[in-house]
Amino acid sequence: MDTKIKICGLTSPEEVKYLAKHHVEYAGIVMFFEKSKRNNTPETAKPIIKALKELKIDGNVIKIVAVTVSPTLSQMKVIEELGFDIIQIHGELNDEVLLNTPLPIFRAYNLSSELLMESLVNEPKIIGILFDGTVPGNGKVFDWSLLKTFDRKDKLLILAGGLDESNVGAGIIEVMPDVVDVSSGVEYIEDGKSGKDPERMKRFIEAIIKTEI
Repeated sequence: MDTKIKICGLTSPEEVKYLAKHHVEYAGIVMFFEKSKRNNTPETAKPIIKALKELKIDGNVIKIVAVTVSPTLSQMKVIEELGFDIIQIHGELNDEVLLNTPLPIFRAYNLSSELLMESLVNEPKIIGILFDGTVPGNGKVFDWSLLKTFDRKDKLLILAGGLDESNVGAGIIEVMPDVVDVSSGVEYIEDGKSGKDPERMKRFIEAIIKTEI
């Protein structure tokens, strides 16, 4: 597939098994953001990272992404020590973190019409630009037409925000992203609990394949 897939919000090693059955290139683990129901501590992240590092799909190792909001330098160092491959940064990206992180960065933005007036950082460490809705994690899509004039230059364009099997094909056609990012769109909710659903994940990936045929 030309469009790469990122499954975000993993919360247990058991969920990693679902990725083995599908063409997933990136796995996201939320770190240091207690407001998220998918948040992990270093202790809970370790077994998930271990399971991901042992997993290969078609001979390829999945890239492990630490999903953060305005991380501090000390948090960044913990993320590095845990063995993450990429750090995804929502909120503020301060100079101290930018200068000192050895990890490549996915820079995340909550899209609005005003955002497209902003000059994106011409920084080699930033390898991807992720566009989400105005409220991250709320499972709602944004106005994709706002990205039609966006010049991705040499960065990966990552489309997030409310994607599921019913709309990911349309998102690929309109935005032509390098990567699609999904979390709630491949989850189940049952008796107040939620987690990654292998059947929804399968349908999500089938929708991408069908779009690209």
